[in-house]
Amino acid sequence: MSMATGVSICSNALLMLGAQTINDFNDQLNLDRAKLCANLYPTVRDDMLRQHPWNCCIKRAVLAPDAAAPAFGYEHAFELPADFMRVLEVGTAGQQIDYLVEGRSIQANTTVLELRYVFRNEVESTWDSSLVKLVTLAMAAVLAYPVTQSAALQQSLGQELEQEKRRARAVDGQEDPPQMLGDERLLASRFGSYW
Repeated sequence: MSMATGVSICSNALLMLGAQTINDFNDQLNLDRAKLCANLYPTVRDDMLRQHPWNCCIKRAVLAPDAAAPAFGYEHAFELPADFMRVLEVGTAGQQIDYLVEGRSIQANTTVLELRYVFRNEVESTWDSSLVKLVTLAMAAVLAYPVTQSAALQQSLGQELEQEKRRARAVDGQEDPPQMLGDERLLASRFGSYW
């Protein structure tokens, strides 16, 4: 794990652009850059966290139904956790259930909902170093034009960001065991073994 913070990620992005760093998001000496970072960082962070199920940003929760049932379609609604960003799995492994995400709730025909999800991990020191590097590069790409007035630099950093995303996702995904998708009987029949 890293010793990163939101401020250190933004400062490193500024360094990549050849600009002076900030000490915090209210830095009076570099107020313009600090305000720019404070405004852009939460959006960039959340976007990067939502794009991929980073192992350091996954949680599980067991949700109880809300008192009020949906008007139609499903029997129960379940309020999503406050730090929820993206559904990964609903139901226990191998036993998926039908559900629908609407607004800040999940609707399903069950009385208890097991949820595996991407959460808004705002503790950067718990992030994988690849994710820290990726968010730093994303901040540099977003800050490039406002700080340097160079569209070419912004485009170059955007291309580097896309390459880094592929690498970081591959590294993160290698830690997970292979998962079976769909009906295992179909796969078995394809290879000649029937149940």
